[in-house]
Amino acid sequence: MKLTKLLCAAALGCLMAGPALAQNQIVIKFSHVVAPETPKGKGAEKFKELAEQRTGGKVKVEVYPNSQLYKDKEELEALQLGAVQMLAPSLAKFGPLGAKEFEVFDLPYIFPSKDVLVKVTTGPVGKQLFQKLESKGIVGLAYWDNGFKILSANKPLIKPEDAKGMKMRIQSSKVLEAQMRALSALPQVMAFSEVYQALQTGVVDGTENPPSNMYTQKMHEVQKHATLTNHGYLGYAVIVNKKFWDGLPADVRTQLEGAMKDATEFANAIAQKENDDSLAAMKASGKTQFHEPTKEELDAWRKALLPVHKDVESRVGKDLMQAIYKEAEAAGFKM
Repeated sequence: MKLTKLLCAAALGCLMAGPALAQNQIVIKFSHVVAPETPKGKGAEKFKELAEQRTGGKVKVEVYPNSQLYKDKEELEALQLGAVQMLAPSLAKFGPLGAKEFEVFDLPYIFPSKDVLVKVTTGPVGKQLFQKLESKGIVGLAYWDNGFKILSANKPLIKPEDAKGMKMRIQSSKVLEAQMRALSALPQVMAFSEVYQALQTGVVDGTENPPSNMYTQKMHEVQKHATLTNHGYLGYAVIVNKKFWDGLPADVRTQLEGAMKDATEFANAIAQKENDDSLAAMKASGKTQFHEPTKEELDAWRKALLPVHKDVESRVGKDLMQAIYKEAEAAGFKM
């Protein structure tokens, strides 16, 4: 049923593309699952603005936020079929697609600072990971930041053992499953668009998100407690259908690459402020009590979660993990 829906959408997209191309206008459907007010949502709008401006109207970008077109599990298939041209899925989404190396981004506490993260995504590691997508009909254009994740639940999570037996929503990622099991929690894979209701009804007890996602989806209204563990990273890859991208006129593709470069700088620059502002707004609402861990408490979280690195080494790739460790050590962090 889902495949039929996607095939119909792809066929419709092709029918609609004919007149658009005849009129010398190229339509890019850019679908994503988060709110327009998030860093990703604002980045998508910035790309739309720059792309349309720099191509002189040759390109029209239609942005569809909040899972208006497709949910988490559907959007990559839709892109491969050509039903949409552009997505910005979280990096965890590529594991189920067969590019399990991307799950390195899900490893708890692997990025000790934002600088280390940037060196990884803008350097050889980031480029090599994107190359793994091309055989799947996907071109990687940019890495977009959404910051570090905090844990939320309906009871205080002060120590790692407090998570024992709790049903915690995660994205579909073997690394995230291993992370929650390391805490003796019960990982529950669920589409992002369904999380609020699941938290509200008690289908799940808690979850992990950067503050901007937690706030814009109103999760703070249905979560009594949150702990600023900053244990994991959530980032996105802006990707495009390879057949569509390769078929663009060379000058248009160059203009779009420039627009994406500047939209990426914009999105990544605002990510930290958006998270800071969202955290402040949630604290001001008084609906969620936030706990700032002490150094000793953070050490306990790290001690509980770092063994996950070894557990998933064969899945993610030892060489890839070592390359990230080297970047961290070069920046003065001991891994």
